[in-house]
Amino acid sequence: MSVVVDAYMAIAWLFADERTDAAHAVMLRVVSGGGVVPSLWRLEVANVLRNAVRRGRCDEAYVDRSLERLDRIPLQIDDETSIHAWAATRALSREHGLTFYDAAYLELAIRKSQPLATCDAELVAAARRCGLDVLTA
Repeated sequence: MSVVVDAYMAIAWLFADERTDAAHAVMLRVVSGGGVVPSLWRLEVANVLRNAVRRGRCDEAYVDRSLERLDRIPLQIDDETSIHAWAATRALSREHGLTFYDAAYLELAIRKSQPLATCDAELVAAARRCGLDVLTA
């Protein structure tokens, strides 16, 4: 079964100080069953990693290795993310007080009827209110 993976769950796979047994279990599930991400996912992951370099948390070589690792994980990029931005995603953002970015993960999980893997407490709460299965670290 596929899983919708948000950027911060993927970041938890990369940094030891964020890695938990639960995050590792999500990664193993995605590796074996696949995952799906909204089209903004790569931009969001790259932005978090860029900020990690700026803060001295890692260097560019670590970012390069991390991106190579993520590229080996079977994640499907959803081509319909932007189509739903002004309707379903906007409504979810407004209804649950989420950023549009977080609402995009929620919209995708609802549309695909798949569990949502996230480390974000507000997104976890919104997904549960929507009746989704949630995998969290």
